[in-house]
Amino acid sequence: MYARLHPLLFRLDPESAHTLILSVMRLAGQLAPVRTWLRSCFAVPEKRVQAFGVTFRNPVGLAAGYDKDGLAWRGLACLGFGHIEVGTVTLKAQRGNPPPRLFRLLEDRALINRLGFPSRGADFVQKQLSRQPRLPGLILGVNLGKNSDTPLEEAAGDYLCLMERFASLADYLAINVSSPNTVGLRRLQARRALEALLAALSRRREQLPRGGGRGIPLLVKLAPDLEQAELDDALEAILNTGMDGVIASNTTLERGKLISPQAIEAGGLSGATLTQRSTQVIKQIYHFTGGRLPIIGVGGVMGPLDARQKLDAGATLVQVYTGLVYEGPGLVKTIVTEI
Repeated sequence: MYARLHPLLFRLDPESAHTLILSVMRLAGQLAPVRTWLRSCFAVPEKRVQAFGVTFRNPVGLAAGYDKDGLAWRGLACLGFGHIEVGTVTLKAQRGNPPPRLFRLLEDRALINRLGFPSRGADFVQKQLSRQPRLPGLILGVNLGKNSDTPLEEAAGDYLCLMERFASLADYLAINVSSPNTVGLRRLQARRALEALLAALSRRREQLPRGGGRGIPLLVKLAPDLEQAELDDALEAILNTGMDGVIASNTTLERGKLISPQAIEAGGLSGATLTQRSTQVIKQIYHFTGGRLPIIGVGGVMGPLDARQKLDAGATLVQVYTGLVYEGPGLVKTIVTEI
């Protein structure tokens, strides 16, 4: 079916096509018979994985950025995902960068985005996650980011408020300090700034009520463009503040060997051209930490081989986004079945 729809979707501009898909999946998630039909079509074998105290029914998840406002997560979950990461969510609603801001690089099987955290805000996303019951077995993560008009020296306030809002609604939270499309955000990956931010989150987490006496798992999403010394410093900060895992990696500003005419666009690059770099970052993280930190591998997972390489490099889980755009909803089932 997706093979027939693919050419039609790709006639639309990328953001319009994405909005249409989210609308369809949102409707599907609201209708129990449709959810049942989708689950039967995309049923995957159970391959349980444990990470940061959470049990996942399989290692393949949906990366942040796909369902930014928590509109369609119930429908998307029926495609076989072991987990869904909603967001990036900002404390206040913001429009993000002006369009056009999402580009297909067809010849490179890649995307460039400069969305800039468009978000309907924490209040809206809270309602989306709390008004409908969780699907059995689904692990839900929420990716958190600062508003574009929040000064870096006040960024901790945004993240603290967001953690307090979503700790009771999610199975884990991802601290996004690595998007290239919010001015200055990546400076929060510097050791001193990152350690101060994460220490504040760690202290506040201990004060939050949570069943079983355990705090909400906190993961940190890092960029693939860090130099080795910068990555080591960031990992030291993550280890020193008791974070529970790393997501590697966000989109890249590097362009490499691209042939698409859209490659000149500014923004973060994802897809097949990021595959090797993100896998290399996973290897570096695993080596530096000695396997002490669970890693979610994301970036260029276009098929089972890419997922397998990330798992072999040290990842515990993987996530897809651009692969879903190019390969369609059957990608999840294919990866889970074949890895």
